[in-house]
Amino acid sequence: MSRSEIAVFGAGGHTAAFVVGELARRGWTPILVGRDPARLEAAGAAHPGSHVRIASAGDAGALDRALRGASAVINCAGPFADTAAPLVEAALRARIHYLDVTAEQAVALAGLERHAAAEEAGIAVIPAMAFYGGLGDLLATAAMADWTGADEIRFGIALDGWRPTRGTRMTGQRNMARRLVVADGRLEPLADPPPTSTWTFPAPFGAQAMVAVPLSEIVTTWHHLKAGAITTHMNLAPLQDLRDPDTPGPAAADASGRSSQRFILEVAVRAGDEERRATARGRDIYATSAPLVCEAVERVLDGRARRRGAGAPGEMFDAVDFLESVRSEYLEIGLPGLPAGPRPGLPPGR
Repeated sequence: MSRSEIAVFGAGGHTAAFVVGELARRGWTPILVGRDPARLEAAGAAHPGSHVRIASAGDAGALDRALRGASAVINCAGPFADTAAPLVEAALRARIHYLDVTAEQAVALAGLERHAAAEEAGIAVIPAMAFYGGLGDLLATAAMADWTGADEIRFGIALDGWRPTRGTRMTGQRNMARRLVVADGRLEPLADPPPTSTWTFPAPFGAQAMVAVPLSEIVTTWHHLKAGAITTHMNLAPLQDLRDPDTPGPAAADASGRSSQRFILEVAVRAGDEERRATARGRDIYATSAPLVCEAVERVLDGRARRRGAGAPGEMFDAVDFLESVRSEYLEIGLPGLPAGPRPGLPPGR
């Protein structure tokens, strides 16, 4: 497969740094796009051979110039409510693939609704190709396997803490949309107050008090899997960190740049009395988004995506094969019939 250039919008941000590094490691040439010249130049200095182009989401002409020559654009700039729509439109004009890493439900839903326009342009539009949204969707799709439908899909997320990025903080302040769950097969507003529960995770988390916090995985999964109910619950510790304005941002714990944050994402798919579970565990939810979105870009460009148009990760890709490809020392995957743990013989991050 020939190498090409991939644009990264919001390239001066925290998650984008992992995305740019992963693209470069895979042999792609990153085009670093954003509105802050100093941050972009610093990012460019860390990756010789990359290109720096200044553009904001509100300047269509600058976006068109910034995306020139790219085969795809990865949007890493939150709040995505501000950036996703203009970037999707720019991708449609340029006829290049669009992916983002949003956790915002309304943004993921709007992206998936652009199927007709994306199909006509011959491109893929894949929102929420990240820890939130994409990873859970792929796990649920793999667990569903040969079932044509399920009574319920439950996502359980446990983090040992959450040091939020500036983008996460800004999104939390701006995102006033009512969160959605699936009930009776339809998207419905989350109950107020949100439901609570207890979830028993594998070690080291064990039994955790949980509260409903549905994010973009509700939308991506509902888009292509038939289930009567789809819910997401998260443990309380990371939410307390997120609500505390004094919680610092993420800090690198080693040379990989990853923080010390540990996570488990478990999906339970039930049909009647039978339940299947799929699990991902690893380090650093922000860094984990990089191999996910970069693997997706690579598969779209080399023809391994199932079709053009807008779609959720689990409908665009072979979920089991995709998850096997991103297993690493930082991300363990446990599926029915698939041993957990790193994929043998892979270098870190692959």
